Amino acid sequence: MKFSLDGKTFRSVANSDNGEVSPATYFTFRQQGNIVSADYSGGKIVTGHLLAVMTENGELNMRYHHLNQEGAFMLGQCHSTPVLLPDGRLKYLENWQWLSGDMSSGYSEMEEVPQTA
Repeated sequence: MKFSLDGKTFRSVANSDNGEVSPATYFTFRQQGNIVSADYSGGKIVTGHLLAVMTENGELNMRYHHLNQEGAFMLGQCHSTPVLLPDGRLKYLENWQWLSGDMSSGYSEMEEVPQTA
C-alpha cells in the first residue's frame, strides 16, 4: 500500500483509557519521501508533534511528544498499521507506549478526515 499523508488531516476515533488523544484531537500531516511528521492538538492536548518513518507498506514507526492541559510533557512511541476504508480514506490501527509517566501501553485508531471542496 503506497500513498502519501502530505496535507491530510486525521482525527482520533478510539483510544485506550490510559491515552490522552480523543475524538477532539486532530492531526495535520506532512510527508517528504518516507519521513512523516504531524502537529496535533485538541481535547486534553494543548499542542503536540510526531515524527515517523513510513515503511514500504505504509506502516508508521513514530515517536511523539505533547503538552497536556495539566501542563505535563508526555512522550511516547507508536507502531501504526494502515487500513483502506471502503470510501477510500485511510485508517491507522495503533499500538503505542508511553515513554514518560507510567510507561503503560495502549491501542488507538485514527481516521482520515474527508477533505471538503
